[in-house]
Amino acid sequence: MEAYNLVSFAGLIVLPVLAWIIARFGFGHTQKVNWYLIGWGVGLQLLFALFIFVVPAGVSLFLAVNDLAVKVLAASAQGAQFVFGPLALPPGTEGSVGFIFAFQAIPTILFFSALVAILYYYNVLPFIIRQFAKVFSGLMRISGAESLCAASNIFVGVESAFTVKPHIEKMTNSELCTIVTAGMATVASNVLALYVFTLYPTFPAIAGHLISASFLSAPAALVMAKLFFPETERPRTLGKTVDINYKRDANLFEAVINGAGSGLKVAFSIVSLLIAVLGLVALADLILGGAAGLVNQWTGLAMEWSLKGMLGYIFYPFTLIIGIPVEDAGLISRIIGERIILTEVASYQDLANALAANSLTHGRSAVITTYALCGFAHVASMAIFVGGISALAPERTADVAAVGPRALIASTFACLMTACVAGTFYTTSSLLLGQ
Repeated sequence: MEAYNLVSFAGLIVLPVLAWIIARFGFGHTQKVNWYLIGWGVGLQLLFALFIFVVPAGVSLFLAVNDLAVKVLAASAQGAQFVFGPLALPPGTEGSVGFIFAFQAIPTILFFSALVAILYYYNVLPFIIRQFAKVFSGLMRISGAESLCAASNIFVGVESAFTVKPHIEKMTNSELCTIVTAGMATVASNVLALYVFTLYPTFPAIAGHLISASFLSAPAALVMAKLFFPETERPRTLGKTVDINYKRDANLFEAVINGAGSGLKVAFSIVSLLIAVLGLVALADLILGGAAGLVNQWTGLAMEWSLKGMLGYIFYPFTLIIGIPVEDAGLISRIIGERIILTEVASYQDLANALAANSLTHGRSAVITTYALCGFAHVASMAIFVGGISALAPERTADVAAVGPRALIASTFACLMTACVAGTFYTTSSLLLGQ
């Protein structure tokens, strides 16, 4: 197992190098790499992972956070069960009719959206976000606006752009790439609850891992964004502290109402995306299958074509880089690769199915994959973030649209980088600590 830890650590070097190569020869960026930023970005990830996976106090905190998240998730199910009855009962519960995504998983988004709104109302999340923003801007020497947006993305989704709305108009293109990348490399708290619900029956410690992944992915996003789109100008908020731009609700009940309303929009977006994307992918696989049948008939081969299969081949080397054992690499590469088109929701569901079927040989494969999937790094999300940010600053629409594709690649690399950190510290016998 120690050899795989070392492979994951090597991935923290290989992935940034690959990102630099792609940026230089794919996008034509010839600027010098800001090694100070890269070093602190990787360092922050390693320090946080060291605390979570190795330090006894960190391990205890990890388990406590996981237990708390599970209890809160159980509380969130009460409302759904009152409204939907047996349809909302999870599998294995007396009276349950089996797993139904719409009635069991989606309602958690509404509850957690309201909970996040309450934490905003009482200034809990704004305070935490400000502290993380100070760490990012102080240590990594990035602008106050992009550090604040990256810190916000640890807890919220596309709404994070609102925190820096007054600054978007004057941002550099590198800053725009950073806020789009940070948005797609992380996940919102309300959607994170959906992943916990999906995986908890087969992966009891999933909540703690997903929460730690949310924190790890923010500095990874900053690293990859600056590698794929280096800064060539001087940002207006460089070295400055930028405060959160948001309108506080008048009272607690308004916060709950607005939070639940926002959650409803997110839930409908997820449902509509899954219905449309899964249907389109099935249609594409049907066409590819027909083409494969013709090729097989002409050549006498036995080829099987599908989008998942193709993406699995593309992501296979990356799966090995992040430290997935060879025995599981084929299956995991398909699960990680399919996120690009099917969204992380479908990928987490496939991971849950693989765990339920005992299809994985090594336990570390499930843990590392959990971190690799913890981000909105897919085509549909790119459209959402580009559209959302463009709506806040219409005059920058062309610039935001231009950085979208490279932000998608950067966010994918950031998620893989987070998986490398998790793979490095997965066991207490990490070679890095000489134990």
